[in-house]
Amino acid sequence: MPRIAVEENSRMSLRIRAEEKALLMRAVSLEHTDLTDFVLRHALRAAHEVIDEADRVKLSARDSMRVLDLLENPPKPNAKLIAAAKALPKSI
Repeated sequence: MPRIAVEENSRMSLRIRAEEKALLMRAVSLEHTDLTDFVLRHALRAAHEVIDEADRVKLSARDSMRVLDLLENPPKPNAKLIAAAKALPKSI
């Protein structure tokens, strides 16, 4: 039965197979650290990579060329854009 997550609890537990723990413990001993530090350091690095990847916009080659073309040859402003520009505060 799943446990209810407790927000203020800074502990985390997980179950792993004996051979996985042995592998982690070997890596821990090679880096002269403890298991908590090793797992936390590598998990946080992986979490940052996942978040950075998700935050990045990915464009196809075609879409990239379209963006570059629009930057070099922007369309003429339409009525909505002109109205939005006029609504901007004068002192920036």
